[in-house]
Amino acid sequence: MTISRRDLLLGTGALAAGASVSVPYFLPRYRQDRRPRRSRVAILRMDDYVQSIQDSLRRGLQLFRLDVKGKTVVLKPNLVDYIPGNAINTHPILVVAAAECFRELGARKVIVAEGPGHQRDTQLVLCESGYESLLRENRIRFIDLNRDELTAANLSAEYSGLQRLWLPRTILGADLLVSMPKVKTHHWSGVTLSMKNMFGVVPGNKYGWPKNILHWHGIQESILDLCATVPIHFVIADAIMCMEGNGPLNGSPRWLGCVVLADDPVGGDATCARIMGLEPDRVPHIYEAAKFLGNSSPDLVEQIGEFARKPEVPFRVVPEFEFLHSAG
Repeated sequence: MTISRRDLLLGTGALAAGASVSVPYFLPRYRQDRRPRRSRVAILRMDDYVQSIQDSLRRGLQLFRLDVKGKTVVLKPNLVDYIPGNAINTHPILVVAAAECFRELGARKVIVAEGPGHQRDTQLVLCESGYESLLRENRIRFIDLNRDELTAANLSAEYSGLQRLWLPRTILGADLLVSMPKVKTHHWSGVTLSMKNMFGVVPGNKYGWPKNILHWHGIQESILDLCATVPIHFVIADAIMCMEGNGPLNGSPRWLGCVVLADDPVGGDATCARIMGLEPDRVPHIYEAAKFLGNSSPDLVEQIGEFARKPEVPFRVVPEFEFLHSAG
């Protein structure tokens, strides 16, 4: 089942009128319920991208007691393009800090991997965004997922109708896959957080830019199918300098001054939405993912670290997604 923009707007009209519960946009099309009994989310206060960020991140990761000894950890940042002055990419200092922390925890291998969705020249994005020099200085391997070796994978949910995708071996072979999104609003999906970040694993060399096959089959639906097929094991969301308005490329920078860690991508994304001043149950893919991939309800998410607080002024969104703002 694919959802058109018209269907989405019709469904969201009820919400905008004051419905207290999100409208179910999808028929259930998942095969396995992978929700944990409870999820854990930590909000770490970090004012800027400085070297001491590694110490804060280390303390935050200790709260989760992750066992990565002898394992391959793949960090999947949001590296889209390079536009000077815009907060569009996960900051490289945070990515390098995460890599060093996982090395300290005993990981056998730590890889940074991404397939930029807009700029076809990945090397240019790495160079202009500051990734290339930092990764080289810290001897961290980068793999371009747009051009990685591929394996055919049957999808583990049936929302998009795609059934099967060719996916990078680096991603499928990860023992711990860490989604590291830049917290942003998005003009087609409402928000782009840890689950939407998985669009970067679909190889542009096979399917085109900007991952056209996923747009044709429905963005919300494709997010669900991808995250069911390629499970996110951990989330480190860059919410220090975010983006609001016409994201993911043309919005305005918005400072929040924190990093969000989560052992459940649904719980992590729901928390990120709340600290943006948005209602997670009104985001179709978060609402549906909470039925089988993770927990979005605050009753099922244990907050460790800072408490999730709504901002006085919610993040701006494009007009089509004004319904994501709470009524009160």
